[in-house]
Amino acid sequence: MADNAETVLEAVDILQLMKLLPHRYPFLLVDRVIDIDGDNSAVGIKNVTVNEPHFQGHFPDQPVMPGVLTIDNAKFRRPVMPGDRLELHVRKIKRRGNIWRFACEGIVDGTKAAEAEISAMISPKPAS
Repeated sequence: MADNAETVLEAVDILQLMKLLPHRYPFLLVDRVIDIDGDNSAVGIKNVTVNEPHFQGHFPDQPVMPGVLTIDNAKFRRPVMPGDRLELHVRKIKRRGNIWRFACEGIVDGTKAAEAEISAMISPKPAS
């Protein structure tokens, strides 16, 4: 997402994501990106499965996401359950240097399940 080049991608699979992101299990919380609009917005997919660590013990008879994940300034509107296909809609709010701020929504079956604003430090990719 550099200023000097427009990145146009329609979809990114898990192997490409793992090349682009430093995160790994259990914190690689996206399986695929299905829509990208430069550095303005993107839609990712998280296929929620019952064997994820945040479901362990939360709650024994009704596992719900985010369970034990730590998230600030978020609103949770409905539970996300194993078997759900969670769409992660992310829109850039602003950028100051390498600090970016995003508005995010989690949507399951067309219904908003959660929303939050997040900040991320994004370093430019080193020249190869």
